[in-house]
Amino acid sequence: MPLWSRAQQQDFRSRVRGCLLGGAIGDALGAGIEFEPLEKIVETHGPQGVTGYVPAYGRRGAVTDDTQMTLYTLDGLIRAHINRDGGNWHPPSDVHRAYLRWAATQRDWGPDERRADLGWLGREEWLYAQRAPGQSCLSGLSGPDADRLGTVDEPRNPHSKGCGTVMRAAPFGLLTAWEPGLVFQLAVECSVLTHGHPTGYLSAGAFAVIVHTVARGGTLEEGVHLALALLSERPRHEEATAALRAALDAVRAGAPSQERVEALGEGWVAEEALAIGLYCALVAEDVKSGLLLAVNHSGDSDSTGSICGNLLGVLHGETALPPELVAELEGRGAILELADDFVLELLHGPELHGTEGWQARYPAG
Repeated sequence: MPLWSRAQQQDFRSRVRGCLLGGAIGDALGAGIEFEPLEKIVETHGPQGVTGYVPAYGRRGAVTDDTQMTLYTLDGLIRAHINRDGGNWHPPSDVHRAYLRWAATQRDWGPDERRADLGWLGREEWLYAQRAPGQSCLSGLSGPDADRLGTVDEPRNPHSKGCGTVMRAAPFGLLTAWEPGLVFQLAVECSVLTHGHPTGYLSAGAFAVIVHTVARGGTLEEGVHLALALLSERPRHEEATAALRAALDAVRAGAPSQERVEALGEGWVAEEALAIGLYCALVAEDVKSGLLLAVNHSGDSDSTGSICGNLLGVLHGETALPPELVAELEGRGAILELADDFVLELLHGPELHGTEGWQARYPAG
């Protein structure tokens, strides 16, 4: 990381916290209406749709697999940086192992205390819950060859472009010391661990670059244009490029509306989820209005809310998030703890590596 002033470090920490909390809040806002058409949402919750948390999975403020996998992405990136000091530098492998630990939370009742590799996140019992996980995520991380690392040339699920490849990709954009092209490539290489269709992994790369631009102090629009430039260099980028351009066109078309959101798709596939989340972030008057616009539609409300929340959170920082939504959010303490650990690793990793406490939290290997 660059030699930042204390104020710059505090700003970065606020953006990381905002990105993770914002994504989780958007996820939780959409969790209770994920599979409902807009007409049913309006009929049940009123003409404005949902205006706050509604019960899902037995509570208010419950998060889904979107937040679960985002947290494990961060866990994998922290361990990648630790392993680099030991001469073992291949971040996709560390993220893959992290996703395999997430997959265990979808089939086990709770943490297996015999596993030395779990670290502190793997022992968080609240994460051992099935919250409508994507089938491509599950199938890409299970079976007799689950340990096989998918690559761009030989990806897992080569025909899948579900939004599960995008909704977990924001943490790559928080690697602000990296160049944008490397951030894009890392997001791609970690997407093909479960989703092999070019539109899916290129949408994840584009999302990571937009987050990266904003985390460095740029605007959302600057991030989109940089993402479009990087996409243009890749084969089979047309669907991802069209989705980003559709989001920009929707912004220029007039006042924000649920109809404009619906016109961008339903969000079940990667490029549509990215377009909806991006559009709602671009037109948001404030964080809450953007999040509510992102979830009140017919489709994958939790994923579009999560993407929008990641963008608005990294743009404005944690203090801009609606306090009443922060207060009820499931797992808030663990999310903040992981965000702070990520910042500590990036800013002070060499001081932490080899210490007993850090090794226990993030076992190497």
